[in-house]
Amino acid sequence: MQIDRRKLIVEAASQSFALFGYKATTMDQVAKIANVGKGTIYTFFSNKEELFEEIMSCLIREMKLLADDECREERTFFDNLNRVLHKILDFRERHQLAMKMAQEVRDMGTPKAIEALNAIEEAILSFIQGKIRNAIDKSELKPCDPEITAYVMLKLYLALASQWQLSHPPLDKDKITELFQLYLMNGIAAV
Repeated sequence: MQIDRRKLIVEAASQSFALFGYKATTMDQVAKIANVGKGTIYTFFSNKEELFEEIMSCLIREMKLLADDECREERTFFDNLNRVLHKILDFRERHQLAMKMAQEVRDMGTPKAIEALNAIEEAILSFIQGKIRNAIDKSELKPCDPEITAYVMLKLYLALASQWQLSHPPLDKDKITELFQLYLMNGIAAV
């Protein structure tokens, strides 16, 4: 049986980055976890940065597949969006590497960890922008700037789902959905 050394290295590096963070992970650690010589890693990846970028690309692809799986043609834009955002947030909170990168940004401000979290956010925003464009084409949404609208939607969802609970009791999924719809679908003006 042929061992896929590249895959083995990526899995070992992913484990190392998730446990120790970007800054503390070394190629020696990755080699040890993968049970390969350090030189073997360099046959596939030029440096730690390239290896990390490969892992982050895999994570982003996994999130996109999760989001695509959650969307259904028969659902409304807001129903799909709410479900997708909930799944992605849940994924981010359970995915050890994403959690470690957030911790590393918070504790040390490591530039590569900041870059990784920004790439995740950009992928999410890009996905939402595409869904907004489709919803505008179907007349489910009024014409609007997809980039700004996606940003506002994501930030509102994150504020309700994770930041609110830093100083208040957490909101459950149904309450977040209700508030998300109130602010974005119905509006709060008493007109």
